[in-house]
Amino acid sequence: MVIHKIPSGVCGLDDILGGGIPEFSFNIIAGTPGCGKTTLAHQIVFANATVKKPALYFTVLGEPAMKMLRYQQQFAFFDEAKLGRAIRFINLADVVLEQNLDAVFREIVEQVEAVGPSLVVVDSFRTVVRKAMSGTSELEMQVFVQRLAQFLTSWEATTFLVGEYSPEEIKDNPVFTIADALIWLSQVPERNSVVRKLQVMKLRGQESVPGLHTIRISAAGLQAFSRTLGLVEKKARSARRRRLSIGIPELDKMLGGRPARR
Repeated sequence: MVIHKIPSGVCGLDDILGGGIPEFSFNIIAGTPGCGKTTLAHQIVFANATVKKPALYFTVLGEPAMKMLRYQQQFAFFDEAKLGRAIRFINLADVVLEQNLDAVFREIVEQVEAVGPSLVVVDSFRTVVRKAMSGTSELEMQVFVQRLAQFLTSWEATTFLVGEYSPEEIKDNPVFTIADALIWLSQVPERNSVVRKLQVMKLRGQESVPGLHTIRISAAGLQAFSRTLGLVEKKARSARRRRLSIGIPELDKMLGGRPARR
């Protein structure tokens, strides 16, 4: 089976991911506050959502959708024409605060069945987890996440759970175990400055570039710069260099192929 990939809409990120985001995957965008998690989620949604393949963006207890969009519309990727048609925002705050995980699951299922989205975002999923853990067991939380992942995958929706987490919370968390991909964003002090970084900590089914990659937020939105970019260019230049022949064809081949003609 061939797993198709959808573009992230972020310059440089698809190369880091190994070609793009696996279609129908269950993904997590996580990290500390101010790293660009919500902007990344919006950029992915605006790059892929259409009227025929819409996106559902569930908000919980973070910023209201109106306030969120007020800032997101400053970026070049923002397209007002997609709002309400290709991209729909739904507030889950009341369900999360007043009811249980079953009610949250039913609300998501109802909205997905009504719209038939190709993309689903829950921002911030961490709020759902905090509220749930105050009145349910870890096993019930794990069952909820598994049900959600199974339902959205069977519906052929590419899903993103956005949340603020610390590195220590990755261990033994059922959300990270079930996820197909984990994109971790952070801010790293470098001398007298702070640099935003991105790390693909987990990605099933394809080869991503490991390590910390620099990201920048500009008027265009997020931009990603692979840590191997310079190495790839250097390797390409090296491959273009002319190799001298030893005079023995078999040995020339063992040492890297035919030499360039003079």
